[in-house]
Amino acid sequence: MDAAQVQVLRELLASTEWVERTRSFARSLQAVPAPGRLLLVGTPQVEPWHLAAHLDDEARFSGRAGLSPTLVRWSPPAGAPPHLSIGLERLEAAARSETLFVVAPQVAPESLLERVADARRVGATVLSIDEGDPEFADLAHERLIVPHLVAPGGADGWTNLVGAGTVDIDSVQHLVSAAAGENLQQSSMRDRLARLLDRMSGPPPQR
Repeated sequence: MDAAQVQVLRELLASTEWVERTRSFARSLQAVPAPGRLLLVGTPQVEPWHLAAHLDDEARFSGRAGLSPTLVRWSPPAGAPPHLSIGLERLEAAARSETLFVVAPQVAPESLLERVADARRVGATVLSIDEGDPEFADLAHERLIVPHLVAPGGADGWTNLVGAGTVDIDSVQHLVSAAAGENLQQSSMRDRLARLLDRMSGPPPQR
């Protein structure tokens, strides 16, 4: 999903809470002070490759170096380049100044939850995008819950979901990464101005 598609997604979701929710969540990512302090991890079945790439792009385009994540992998293959060979032991070394960002499209395994709990115990900030796993209720400082959805059949399944005001976990990740690279204060001002102009251009109140 490119920038134009993200903008279309935002317009389709403008009447819902998702745009503001993802922007609010993105503020926690913007607070990461330096590169190397954002640890991104998924589940054994799904590694957040695309989110890592989008955050890295946003770090370059926005000048916010702290957005560039360290992708933590479950089973890095032998011979992988250094940036793709970081295993779960990196979570065990998490420090107070770091942010641990978990993306869990499925129920997180106990081995991941234990490492997340240990990281939080030493003072790391924990963020999560998950599908309602109750274990994250006490672990995450900031959390986006995305209910599990099955898109309707056909090529317009994604549009049907968005048109109904609901999104899947992949769409939420795109919204979050795009918002992380924005000047959210300016975006918020533009949104408030747009709503004011909409009210001013509407029909006059009846007396």
